[in-house]
Amino acid sequence: MYKSFLIKYAEIAIKGKNRYLFEDALVQNIRYHLERVEGTFHVRKENGRIYVDTEGEYDYDETVETLQRIFGIVGICPVVLVEDEGFDALAKVVCDYVDRTYPDKNFTFKVDARRARKNYPMTSMEINAAVGEKILEAFPETSVDVHHPEVMIHIEIRPMINIYSTEIPGPGGMPLGTAGRAMLLLSGGIDSPVAGYMVSKRGVTLEATYFHAPPYTSERAKQKVIDLAKKVARYSGQIKLHVVNFTDIQLYIYEKCPHEELTIIMRRYMMKIAEHFAEEGKCLGMITGESIGQVASQTMQSLAVTNEVCHMPVYRPLIAMDKQDIVSIAEKIDTYETSILPYEDCCTIFVAKHPVTKPSLKHIKKSECRLEEKIDELMQTAIDTTETILVDAE
Repeated sequence: MYKSFLIKYAEIAIKGKNRYLFEDALVQNIRYHLERVEGTFHVRKENGRIYVDTEGEYDYDETVETLQRIFGIVGICPVVLVEDEGFDALAKVVCDYVDRTYPDKNFTFKVDARRARKNYPMTSMEINAAVGEKILEAFPETSVDVHHPEVMIHIEIRPMINIYSTEIPGPGGMPLGTAGRAMLLLSGGIDSPVAGYMVSKRGVTLEATYFHAPPYTSERAKQKVIDLAKKVARYSGQIKLHVVNFTDIQLYIYEKCPHEELTIIMRRYMMKIAEHFAEEGKCLGMITGESIGQVASQTMQSLAVTNEVCHMPVYRPLIAMDKQDIVSIAEKIDTYETSILPYEDCCTIFVAKHPVTKPSLKHIKKSECRLEEKIDELMQTAIDTTETILVDAE
């Protein structure tokens, strides 16, 4: 069982004078996520590296799976850390490592040594050759292949010598919390959880707003969205979810406005309400799962009309993605099967047979004039009766 993990990152390394802020954020995020894993862990930063040291028994698979969900990590290397006690001691540790890690010795290998500590008495090339020779002596079935090795044995000469041969991919991205906060319009569909995941991957902290329409939408539809938020929270951390009762607003729009304009007008009022909570939460923008042309409300003309009511930026990370690419990400982050459960939300119930695909802002605003008598009161009631839930990872 490995006692330590070397955590690799990429973009953080080019951050210049602010690099330490991103490293510190990543360390804090690792600590936060590992609190849910059985075992004792110590996360430390040392000479441009981040290490997770374990103490006592722990669940290796759960630990790795957890680290693979932490944005900012590009590689997770189970590592052996040893004191520098001379070359012979190093060679013995490497041979012991190979013996434990690879029971079947019929493989090709290459030794890749790097000296972060330049006062080490051997050059990197000398270490490669000498350690490789010791491995061949200990395990004659092995052979060296410097071009296409089956096993790459890494040796990093640091204050503690690092020995590893496996790099498990991480999710990449930037550490959570380094890029501000944004409000996700979350529904029970496939797209919006993926949009939240993708923006969170760039270091953005998420809040979310969900529009519920009882009795036209069931409690199961609401629970479905909460379950989706839990799955996204495995990557993003805790999500503050605002559940807005949108029924009276929808019925009023349905009563007063042309039915072919229902979807666009409802979207505009959803954006207004979501923006209220976004401003309250000091968000820097809103996120939707819209993609050009996917449905009638997502044509360029429709998106422009929807945007017109917003004062803060609206980010649409899926805007140019094909549906199958979105589905692939949903499957990867384990939201797809939940998203396709057959519980309708408010966006799918009050839908016209022939919705307008090229709405005119002038006509939409004219239709909205029919709502002036009650719409402000209905919006305020919806805001005042909103249920706010703190959603943690499942």
